Amino acid sequence: MGFAVLRVSFLLYMMKFIPTVSLLVMSNVLMTFAWYWHLKIKELPTFSIILISWGIAFFEYCLLVPANRMGYQHFNAAELKTMQEAITFCVFMAFSVLYLKEELRWNYFVGFAFIVVGVFFVFLKK
Repeated sequence: MGFAVLRVSFLLYMMKFIPTVSLLVMSNVLMTFAWYWHLKIKELPTFSIILISWGIAFFEYCLLVPANRMGYQHFNAAELKTMQEAITFCVFMAFSVLYLKEELRWNYFVGFAFIVVGVFFVFLKK
């Protein structure tokens, strides 16, 4: 019985993360594209790239604003920002490999490990 109660309480605890994290992941995918999609495209003028990137960023904000508003009901601003930065790093690593065809190096993983340690300390309760 004790294990079942623990499992249910853990699932309820995790439920507050799911909507916020899901929206943050989707918004970060869009923002990463808004910022970096054009790096492989040389033929478009800069002004066109700016307008297209703003268009992508609009939809990113349509996800980010609700994520922060919902998340702020459960997390403080520092926790929300920390989650967002950790998610940004994961999304960018995938983007740089899959879209930009860049390789991941060992020092990227070391840097990510430090970010994970930072996330741990931000979420550490008193």
